[in-house]
Amino acid sequence: MVTAQNPIMPGFYPDPSICAVGEDYYLCNSTFSYVPGLSLMHSKDLAHWEQIGNVLTRHSQIPLEGADHSQGLFAPTIRYNNGIFYVICTNVTHGGNFIVTAENPEGPWSEPHYLEDADGIDPSLFFDENGKCYYIGTHPNPDGGAKYNGDWYIYIAEVDLENWKIGEKKDVWNGALKGCIWPEGPHIYKENGYYYIMHAEGGTGPEHSVMICRSKDIWGPYVGNPKNPILTHRHLGKDYPIKYVGHGDIIKTPNDEWFMTVLAVRPLERFTTMGRETFLCKFIWEDDWPVVNPGVGMLTDTVDIDLPEWIPEKDAASYTCRTNGKTTLPGTDKDYVFANMKELGDEFLFLRNYPADMYKLDGEGLKIKAQKEDIKAVASPSFVSIRQQHHYFTSTAILDAGTIKENESAGLILLQNNLYNLQAVISDGKVNMILCQDGKDEIIGSADINEVADGSIVKITIKVEGLNTKAFAGDKLLGEAGVSNLSTEVAGGFVGCCIGLYASGNGNDGGYVCFKEFTYNKNN
Repeated sequence: MVTAQNPIMPGFYPDPSICAVGEDYYLCNSTFSYVPGLSLMHSKDLAHWEQIGNVLTRHSQIPLEGADHSQGLFAPTIRYNNGIFYVICTNVTHGGNFIVTAENPEGPWSEPHYLEDADGIDPSLFFDENGKCYYIGTHPNPDGGAKYNGDWYIYIAEVDLENWKIGEKKDVWNGALKGCIWPEGPHIYKENGYYYIMHAEGGTGPEHSVMICRSKDIWGPYVGNPKNPILTHRHLGKDYPIKYVGHGDIIKTPNDEWFMTVLAVRPLERFTTMGRETFLCKFIWEDDWPVVNPGVGMLTDTVDIDLPEWIPEKDAASYTCRTNGKTTLPGTDKDYVFANMKELGDEFLFLRNYPADMYKLDGEGLKIKAQKEDIKAVASPSFVSIRQQHHYFTSTAILDAGTIKENESAGLILLQNNLYNLQAVISDGKVNMILCQDGKDEIIGSADINEVADGSIVKITIKVEGLNTKAFAGDKLLGEAGVSNLSTEVAGGFVGCCIGLYASGNGNDGGYVCFKEFTYNKNN
């Protein structure tokens, strides 16, 4: 027996999809305009996870030019069939719905196969016992288009995986509730002699929920569960500590236990800064319908699992051990000494299709090019980041200020999106703490570089304490600021905050800024 702690994937890991292959479990999440695209996690006990890579690692797989922060890659589904892994996803900015494949989930993954005529978003694949593969997705009301915002339908089509085409589409379901909005994220399962469609309704915010319907035939008619929704927190009030629950996917373990992954958020004072995270819950079957966490009916802090405990850093066969800990484990403290690193771990995120020379590791440190784009650009600014995974944490950057040229800026940024962020950056001989709200910068505090530098070396710190932050240059406090604005509720969109290293030439292409260390530590 092992006990999982919720969330099983803390921080910005939305739209979870899970598949089971023997004794191994694989989890894939949306990344929107961040690259590499679609993080890929592995576990053997559903409680302890390691990142084994990302599905989309080449720019040719993930065109993102001009993608807004919350555009790009939406809601992947991962499935396995006859020795092949499949990930199907929507690039809402370029190309639409596509499939990539791999024999090994660690990669390499194929170039995307775009599916002609597969309109809409949130696609999933279902491999039936008869050898056929089916596509299920969502699109606007087929009867003349959406009559209101979120008036969408779920449709099914057979998939030709040799020619990457879908067959005739049939609309099969438009939600469990009358006049529902955004029936989305559908998956098909076959159990108990029924085909089940499990999907989300209500939008990915406060009204989010998990619904389910079933049919004896894959083409329907589908009948809704009279107990829908099978999981939601929308009835628990605005101040309940876990909200926005929905977008489920399910697996069965070899011990015949059933589990569901869902997204949810952990707001503070009704503000969500870390984005949508991945949670786990258990369910059973009653009357051929799933009952989630019987007797509780909502997500729990812990989940007991009848599987042997698996610790990736103690398993010589794990990706973590085979790569000598190249990629840090989710939710852990991080201390990157760049002079000792030959490559960045799989947990690092960049924005859109950055140029190959944007950064380099050369034995002296991580050198980030001060490109002309700044952090406000809907482009590929020089930003090397990791996800915020705790409400309380401290992050530091140690850099050589002597490598920052005139008119260049460099430092540390807590980023919700290009218009909402908190910066602690060196520019024109000063270290400035800047709060950016709706694209407007406010200097909270500053210090002369000569006051805080050790030679040319400067340590910059951002300390996050819930919805409050402090920034330091060396030991000098630059200032304090509230960051409720760095939340989904204010900034909008679908992402959570990332913390990362930044350099900009502020309109001109500049040289390389040398970063020595980067740390992230949970505050006790």
